[in-house]
Amino acid sequence: MPRPVKWRRVEFIPKQTYFLPCSHGKCNRFSEIEEIQLKVEELEAMRLKDIEGLNQEECAEKMEISRQTFQNIIDEARKKVAQALIEGKAISVGGGHYTRNICKFRCKACGGETEFSYEQKQRICKCCGSAELTCSRRRCSAACEEAGEIED
Repeated sequence: MPRPVKWRRVEFIPKQTYFLPCSHGKCNRFSEIEEIQLKVEELEAMRLKDIEGLNQEECAEKMEISRQTFQNIIDEARKKVAQALIEGKAISVGGGHYTRNICKFRCKACGGETEFSYEQKQRICKCCGSAELTCSRRRCSAACEEAGEIED
């Protein structure tokens, strides 16, 4: 069984999610044009590296992934953008395996740690099945603090 995909933490969700090539200043969205899907985490990787100017290690740390995973994501993102520009394809931003908040939860019953995205409503310890979990991170989101899930 393959390992589950780790959530990629993103800080930026774009308001503009569709980019269309224009010919001689005229854009026709209704014409038959191929499009490329750029995942949200791919856009985040480009933002951190190319706009924020962070090094690979800092980017990977911000996204809470390994450096190799970060490199794979940014390579794929840059390939897609280059292909869209060269071949005149539209770019649609959306989808992927990302979250805005990832928290590590410690089980009160067995002491095991499990990661959950804040979006996951049902949190059960993967070791013992207990629902008695507390967020064990210091730099956690306000959402966990408000829910009373921060460990002292």
